Amino acid sequence: MNMLEELRHLDPNDPGRWPASVRTTALLALMVIILAAGYYFVWQDQLNNLDNIRAEEQTLKDTYIVKKRSAVNLPALKQQLVDIERSLSALLKQLPNKSEMEALLVDINQAGLGRGLQFELFKPAESEIIREFYAELPVTVRVTGGYHDIGSFASDIAQLPRIVTLNNITIVPSADNALTLDAVAKTFRYLDENEMFNQGAQQ
Repeated sequence: MNMLEELRHLDPNDPGRWPASVRTTALLALMVIILAAGYYFVWQDQLNNLDNIRAEEQTLKDTYIVKKRSAVNLPALKQQLVDIERSLSALLKQLPNKSEMEALLVDINQAGLGRGLQFELFKPAESEIIREFYAELPVTVRVTGGYHDIGSFASDIAQLPRIVTLNNITIVPSADNALTLDAVAKTFRYLDENEMFNQGAQQ
């Protein structure tokens, strides 16, 4: 009797009398069905949840590492902030306010006269150039004098307690072995609170 004949004569109500090969096949098929149903109805959602939980765990680990590094470096970052504030304060002290600008222009003039230079031109710009938190005032200057005197004048400008820069410098020979220096001396001042507010409102 072949396999088909055996299956035809099986009594579905009495599986205990089925041939061993048929019972084994039926059990294997039943296990496959149970496993497939379990995966589809139960395990699939649980596996998806497990993947989500693992991804969330990795995200939390990464966040923890970042925060741990920040916490470890917190004292150094605080000290760095203090140093930056101290440097900024020192730089701001080098910028005059509105009332001190006139005195700074006098200092530039005196630096040249003190070196025996002759001012042929000393012309502040008609208006300041307003930047984010400071104002810039260009002053066109032309002085005539000896080589060493002009060099000393430039050195004196650099050593002023306020920030002054010399720009667009040209030096040409003049009469009596003298030199003529043309330059733009830029002076700076910090904006007061009202000017800062107006500047912020315009941006």
